[in-house]
Amino acid sequence: MGSGILAFSLFLALLLRCLAFQQPNTDGFLISEFFTKMGAKLPLLSLNDSSSSFCSWSGVSCDSTRENVVELRASGLGLSGAIPENTIAKLSKLQVLDLSMNNITELSSDLWGLGSSLKTLNLSINRITGPLPNNVGNFGYMETLDLSHNGFSGEIPADISSMSGLRLLNLSRNAFEGRMSEGIANCKNLVVLDLSNNELGGEFSDAFFSSLKNLSFLDFSGNRIQGRLPDLSGMKSISYLNVSGNLLRGSISDVLLETLEVIDLSNNQFEGLISQVNHGSRLGLSSLYYLDLSGNHLSGTLFSDLGRFSSLKHLNLADNRFSHQNFPNTQNLLNLEYLNLSQTNLTGPIPSEFSEFIRLKIVDLSHNQLTGETPDLISVKLRVLDLSSNNLSGEIPLQLLEMLPIMEAFNFSYNNLTFCADKLPFQKYNSSFIGLQNSCPIAANPNMLACKGSKHRKRKLALAVALSVAFFLLGIGCVFYGCRKSTRAWAVKQLSFKEEQNVSGPYSFQTDSTTWVADVKVATSVPIIMFEKPLLNFTFADLLSATSNFDRGMLLAEGRFGPVYRGFLPSGVQVAMKVLVHGSVVSDQDAAKELERLGRIKHPNLVPLTGYCLAGDQRIAIYEYMENGNLHNLLHDLPLGVQTTEDWSNDTWDDENNGSQNITTEGATTWRFRHTIALGVARSLAFLHHGCFPQIVHRDVKSSSIYLDSALEPRLSDFGLSKVVGINSDDQMSQGTTGYAPPELSEPEMATPKLDVYSFGIVLFELVTGKKPIGDEYPGEKESTLVGWVRAMVKKNHGLMAVDPKIRETGSEKQMEEALRIAYLCTADLPSKRPTMQQIVGLLKDIEPVARDQ
Repeated sequence: MGSGILAFSLFLALLLRCLAFQQPNTDGFLISEFFTKMGAKLPLLSLNDSSSSFCSWSGVSCDSTRENVVELRASGLGLSGAIPENTIAKLSKLQVLDLSMNNITELSSDLWGLGSSLKTLNLSINRITGPLPNNVGNFGYMETLDLSHNGFSGEIPADISSMSGLRLLNLSRNAFEGRMSEGIANCKNLVVLDLSNNELGGEFSDAFFSSLKNLSFLDFSGNRIQGRLPDLSGMKSISYLNVSGNLLRGSISDVLLETLEVIDLSNNQFEGLISQVNHGSRLGLSSLYYLDLSGNHLSGTLFSDLGRFSSLKHLNLADNRFSHQNFPNTQNLLNLEYLNLSQTNLTGPIPSEFSEFIRLKIVDLSHNQLTGETPDLISVKLRVLDLSSNNLSGEIPLQLLEMLPIMEAFNFSYNNLTFCADKLPFQKYNSSFIGLQNSCPIAANPNMLACKGSKHRKRKLALAVALSVAFFLLGIGCVFYGCRKSTRAWAVKQLSFKEEQNVSGPYSFQTDSTTWVADVKVATSVPIIMFEKPLLNFTFADLLSATSNFDRGMLLAEGRFGPVYRGFLPSGVQVAMKVLVHGSVVSDQDAAKELERLGRIKHPNLVPLTGYCLAGDQRIAIYEYMENGNLHNLLHDLPLGVQTTEDWSNDTWDDENNGSQNITTEGATTWRFRHTIALGVARSLAFLHHGCFPQIVHRDVKSSSIYLDSALEPRLSDFGLSKVVGINSDDQMSQGTTGYAPPELSEPEMATPKLDVYSFGIVLFELVTGKKPIGDEYPGEKESTLVGWVRAMVKKNHGLMAVDPKIRETGSEKQMEEALRIAYLCTADLPSKRPTMQQIVGLLKDIEPVARDQ
């Protein structure tokens, strides 16, 4: 029955196309052409309309004449490539166009002709790159413009000032640069303005916001804007303000307005006494539910009465310069769900009213001088609790211990607390209770100690007990000595940093082939910057604990940038830590700036950078752990996570003993799987080359830098690290990896994206042939490299003979042969002869296997 429905749907789609084609240049014909050229199927009929008109297509709305399209909503339909000319731009009555969540790479030049009618344009979450033309000013009647999550670059056009009716402008998560466009200030009807996560800089003019009186939502977080904020007092309707992650300074008293419900000023340079706003008439305490002032230069004491913020759900005042003070009054914060007061110089006990906060989900009071006992937090919603690095004492409440297994993260380390380790899984005990005392009682049967019988029997019993205890202790000593001798490595791994606090840096660590030094005097004084979970405040001491003092047993590999270790952070998150031992050329400020930028780069086919630590001259990059190993080991039947010490250029983030492998070599023996890997890697490189500003050249693309995540999707690693470590043309690391490096690297020349194109071509050869770039057997030719062998075969039209026999029967041989031709183009000697990664993505999509090709 399912096949009958599918056949009917296909017949219906063909019928609709035929009906549309009967009348060229009609709206139905134009939409049909658009979907066809964008590689998507025609939309099916709406379920509540059985007519054959294109106006009944899902996502299409027409006017009363049933001839003119007024709305086209094609979100998430798999549209790919450039918007074709002479299609949807000819829809003369179109008012709403939604093409979000597709793979569109370029706009048509005639799209701006829709300016006379279009009111809503949504192109968010696509892959459109390049500058935004001044033609955007043609949309004089536009009310909603959403271009977020793309790769637009350059300055925001000044002609945007012509869009006087604009109510929503969202340009977030692009690469716009330069100063904030003064043209935006002329869009007087704006209600929502989101410019977050771009490269905007400079300072605001004093009158920038003076005309935006209707603004309700303002977000330009994650930019590089400096100076002071202009006067916001004219904004009588604003309720959401997020300026976090900039370089703004001044007093927060100038920013807080009575209408605000959300305030995020975090990670700037705001200064002054926070108590100055305690009695300010401009702060609407009754409506505020989100307040984040963390990561600034605020001083003095906290708000004397936090209880006045009765509606607060989220409060973060961490990492400022506050004076020593007792815990503030929080008695009325019964709606609180998130509380972060870490590194705020709090002293004294934690208030007892904490036990009444039943809505709390996240609490971080770490790195203070809190004393007294742990409050009995019994909120069933509590997910994260960090009380580490305080002076708390006494037993951890039993009810709280019983909640820990269902929590996402917790940390009680570096206190004077006691607890019973038997009630906890060993892994969580090891990382979250460092330096605490185990207080588990010794079990005893009171009946065995009862006094019965004569005094002689009492003496015999006492003697027996004494001898038993003596032999028991002697046996324990022998066992301990034997275990210590046979498991010295294990004992070293369990040694916590807390036990060695009398040892000061610098710390020296040995790997299989070298020694590296972290010039750190006090391990707890060096912070770890986490991008995804900034609440969890880690230090270099946590890295020592997570890697058992960077023990060799935690070493995964030694890559060209330095050693890679595996570990569990106190939050329970498994990570891979890459030590960039060649990073001393770059200053701390430049390294941090570049790592912060890399942390903002997200793509489904890139290994995400989740944090970093600057440990003296060494920069430690922290990545999400890839549990299914790398492509090199998978293709060439090597044990996942094992490699020879000679091949130290290959990074392998997997442990042969973890027992959690989800993939075997059989998983790589289909054409469809290998094509998926090739297309994913090509997309990641196209994004780095064309979707990032400034663009990123990887410099060392190879199969061992391509990892497989839990869903077996390819993830490219090590992007952007060459700039962090300061590679130059004379550096040996700039020469790439043998077998993958293009000819031009032998000359002192700046790296270009065509370098990555060549290396990708080698990886594509590797995927199709199953052979290594060097040192393998290449039948029928006298070539010593994979690239020489395959290029010779393709020239003779014998490419099929080079295809891996394991995959030849699993798909279209024509597609596999075409893939070799694509790799042939990529590996041209002259960089100018190689295609771009955007073009390669298109070529690979043209030979993408369908279900019947599997």
